[in-house]
Amino acid sequence: MSDLIIALPSKGRLKEQADAWLADCGFRVEADGGERGYRAKLKNLPGAEVRLLSAGDIAAALHSGEVHIGLTGEDLLREEGEAMDQRVMPVRALGFGRADLVVAAPQSWIDVETMADVADVAHNFLARTGQRLRVATKYDVQTRAFFAAKGVDEYRIVESGGATEGAPAAGYAELVVDITTTGATLAANNLKIIRDGVILKSQAQLAASLGCTWNRAGLDILRQLLSVLEARARGRELYSLRWPVEQQQAAEAAVASFLAKGAALRVDGLLAPGGQLLDISTALAAADVGPVSVTRPDYVFEAASPAVDALAARLGL
Repeated sequence: MSDLIIALPSKGRLKEQADAWLADCGFRVEADGGERGYRAKLKNLPGAEVRLLSAGDIAAALHSGEVHIGLTGEDLLREEGEAMDQRVMPVRALGFGRADLVVAAPQSWIDVETMADVADVAHNFLARTGQRLRVATKYDVQTRAFFAAKGVDEYRIVESGGATEGAPAAGYAELVVDITTTGATLAANNLKIIRDGVILKSQAQLAASLGCTWNRAGLDILRQLLSVLEARARGRELYSLRWPVEQQQAAEAAVASFLAKGAALRVDGLLAPGGQLLDISTALAAADVGPVSVTRPDYVFEAASPAVDALAARLGL
């Protein structure tokens, strides 16, 4: 068994996004055994074994401890069962693969806007027909937990093997719980999202298994990977400002108020979030500091990786 086994998506839009993100950070995914293989490696990360799995299988492998880390949707991680945090530790939210898990009802239900309305409809439906309201979904675990929290109990789950959003029109469910990115597919099927029916705002997560067998070597490889991923993320968010070294004292005084807002002093310069760039440049100009050059760093490395330190603490390593 390798010191670090990484599970990455093998197909679909999530694979495209994950591969592009890793390549941008300097870790191109290189498949072993051709395009249809299920093994790969990451360029510039020796010692790591990459397994290519479906997004759902990655979530299952993380929960069962078959892989050390994996990239998949948070919705799938949470669907693997309750008490996810006892088996899997989210390491980094990635900002892509975004989708909402929602409750949707027919648009013809004009008086049904909230989950309280859904509870009333479910009660009346049972009283009128003697049957429970049917909810079509592939997300049983999260649906049951959410409905219980909202006080909806007079319903039953209908397993969805195909296109969930078509269930009401097909006549085998009254409501659906499904994943959506824009809501367009739901609307095309004459469904509307219940106003307080957003169960989860999901996105792709890099997550670690707490049940896999870890060692120091594996943690060291993960630290190498995350140090670069985190440095690249900082590089996208920060700007580097430089001023003449002889104006250091005046410049430091001019930018002092920004240091508590995410900016950080460097030798004859400053690293600052993009949203502060205009205000900082105005403050420097008012202090007659210049010329000031601005560049975008590719990477901004920090000495420590809080995510790996937190994982090591959970694992007792």
